[in-house]
Amino acid sequence: MIDTHSHIYSEEFDSDRDEVILRAQHAGVTKIILPNVDSDTLPRLLELEARYPDYCYAAIGLHPESVKEDYLKQLEIIKAELERRKYIAVGEIGIDLYWDKNYQTEQIRAFQTQVEWAIELNLPVIIHVRNSHRETIDTLKHYAGSGLKGIFHCFGGTPEEADEIFSLGDFKLGIGGVVTFKNSGLADSLMHIPLEKLVLETDSPYLTPAPFRGKRNESSYLRYVAVRLAEIYNVSQDEVDRITTESTCSVFSGLK
Repeated sequence: MIDTHSHIYSEEFDSDRDEVILRAQHAGVTKIILPNVDSDTLPRLLELEARYPDYCYAAIGLHPESVKEDYLKQLEIIKAELERRKYIAVGEIGIDLYWDKNYQTEQIRAFQTQVEWAIELNLPVIIHVRNSHRETIDTLKHYAGSGLKGIFHCFGGTPEEADEIFSLGDFKLGIGGVVTFKNSGLADSLMHIPLEKLVLETDSPYLTPAPFRGKRNESSYLRYVAVRLAEIYNVSQDEVDRITTESTCSVFSGLK
């Protein structure tokens, strides 16, 4: 299994980060992708990647919730990093209109800018969408045919919304702990979406799957997501692991 979205570089893991990595390895997680949030999180992220080379992989981007008055300065730092070294992806980027709409225009501009960098550098994108499906789709329509690919992180939409996403390019849907929640409704949507279109993620330390809901999430819990997908698609967990790993490697060409 590959955890395509984990923030285990965050402060929540300062007391036991090495143990968290060890548990992930014992659970069958072979690689972990680390999406960036902003310039403040970058040093911690790069330190973790350096500590676990060929296991942890850094992505870089400006998270939509981090888009504030200084977003242009933040973007300068992101661009300089993309020019300095190779990253696995541009992310976590996108549009989030759940908490605050005051910076909607700036979020869209930051999203567009980073998508264009990804296209220029031939890198995949990791897209954050919250209360913004229409705005995200309308933004990405301008880049149809560009070869853009990536992951729609924490997908929780309808089959129709999934079809809109797939029409834009080679995109996969990131599925995490929400699929294990009894009343999420996500399983009903996934019955109409091919397993080959999905990848696994935890979003650690958030969105912890059952039976640990309410506690800190970690990459070792990815197996609970895989087990639930095996139930939904009526296949073995090994088959879920194989298919989602192949899909992940098709998106992230930089995985070794």
